[in-house]
Amino acid sequence: MRTSGIILAAGRAERFGQDKVFLELRGTPVLLYSVRAFLAAGVEELVVVVRPGAELRAAALLRDLSVPLRVVAGGARRRDSSLAGVEAAQGRYVLIHDAARPLVSPELVGRVLAATVQHGAAVPVLPVVDTLRYAVDGFLKPETVPRPGLVAMQTPQGFRRDLLLAALRECDADLPDDAAALLARGLPVATVPGDPKNLKLTYPEDLDLAGLLLSAGR
Repeated sequence: MRTSGIILAAGRAERFGQDKVFLELRGTPVLLYSVRAFLAAGVEELVVVVRPGAELRAAALLRDLSVPLRVVAGGARRRDSSLAGVEAAQGRYVLIHDAARPLVSPELVGRVLAATVQHGAAVPVLPVVDTLRYAVDGFLKPETVPRPGLVAMQTPQGFRRDLLLAALRECDADLPDDAAALLARGLPVATVPGDPKNLKLTYPEDLDLAGLLLSAGR
């Protein structure tokens, strides 16, 4: 098997206030959007990582898939959930995606996979265009953060499975994303252009924004 898609749906959703991956977005559970994008991109296997206790609910939602499916329980940290997914995957390459990004396109999945095959690891990024400053105790600091070369990370992030598995097993700290595990070992991670519409559902109002983008035809 060449490619496994790992969809992380085990987050605590503290800022959102509830388990967003099972909420409906225009009549379809949020989780299904990522699943369908991965299938359309030709991913050969799916591993869905959910909160402990949600395995049966997720399996029932995904029972009619046309590719092999594994539903596994995640852990308290992102690193733990990613490791559970990578250990369950069978593909030579793995694409790890946050289920909270339901508007991911098959084209973006394919772009990340192609760069992963070429370089061993690849992530989608967007250049930072806003002015960035530090704020302390409700007031701005005078210095700005230089923007040249500064990028915002997205998912899916792609890796040769053996590289990521070794990096995650070696790392026993929480991670902001999976690329951090390879970067901590000094391994290169390539970038590909991200997608501005690939937004993350962080706050409840983001669900409304995602619905508007879907209505506009993405």
